[in-house]
Amino acid sequence: MVLKIHDTLTGEKREFKPLHGNRVYMFVCGPTVYDYSHVGHARVYVFFDVVARYLRYRGYSVFYIMNITDIDDKIINRAREEGVSWENIAEKYTKFFLEDMEKLNIKSVNLYAKATEHIPEIIDQIKTLIDKGYAYEVNGNVYFDVRKFKDYGKLSKQRLEDLIHGARVEVDPNKRFPADFALWKAWKEGEPYWESPWGKGRPGWHIEDTAITLTYFGPQYDIHGGGIDLIFPHHECEIAQAEAATGKKPFVRYWMHNELLWIEGQKMSKSLGNIVTIREALSKHDFETIRLFLLSTHYRRRINYSERLLKEAEKKLERMYSAIFMLEECLENPLS
Repeated sequence: MVLKIHDTLTGEKREFKPLHGNRVYMFVCGPTVYDYSHVGHARVYVFFDVVARYLRYRGYSVFYIMNITDIDDKIINRAREEGVSWENIAEKYTKFFLEDMEKLNIKSVNLYAKATEHIPEIIDQIKTLIDKGYAYEVNGNVYFDVRKFKDYGKLSKQRLEDLIHGARVEVDPNKRFPADFALWKAWKEGEPYWESPWGKGRPGWHIEDTAITLTYFGPQYDIHGGGIDLIFPHHECEIAQAEAATGKKPFVRYWMHNELLWIEGQKMSKSLGNIVTIREALSKHDFETIRLFLLSTHYRRRINYSERLLKEAEKKLERMYSAIFMLEECLENPLS
């Protein structure tokens, strides 16, 4: 049976052909560890757990990496609010995230790669982008010049001139162009930092993922996954960084994006304050019920979170196990 994958970049279902024969390299965007993960996040993690399991069932050897963003503005701000170190916040919520993954029976990930464990690789990639003319330094900050990368916008199907209007672009007088994005952020008093050729600072959000995948997968790999909310700007920026640095296209052969989880007519989001944490859900329902609920809707369609639908998933699960039990009974006692 031919396996096909819907690719966000082309907008088409394409026959799955890994770059390296039977070996599949897959990367999925993981959490920023400043708070508990919610059920919307779980939809991503559960779905791609099934993708990895299915590929292995089909006989592929899968190397599956998920990153952990353990340095970020949100982590620093949370640490200030609680009066603790940023390391304390990152370690605390990384531990909780990994516990949630275990409780959801997500066991397909080969490597959880932390951003802070790949600072040298991040710095090396930024150097390459500067040397090739795709990035520039101003006052200890380094930015990617999106106008130098002609394909910017190809994943989100937008033109560069349209992207700067209404986009979440921070006001920064250091930038040459409003849509340019930070690769390296100059140190500010009270913030963590690492030494770099541009002075003390820390990495931007987008650069960590490509530094990780270039380290473990090389310049090109098979599957990149995440929620549709990451298509722009995050995954758009990843393509620009990687293809500009390596000169290899495509950076990723198959882009897979799942729809979001909704609750009461809005997407489940920490910024909207309408989240149900994975821990809360697991306190009311077993992990199989939650997995079945999340997998009962096509991954590119919205799911509405409700206790009613979870109760329905619970009943479906009971019927499934009853059918399995009866089948096993018949197989053990065929003449009874």
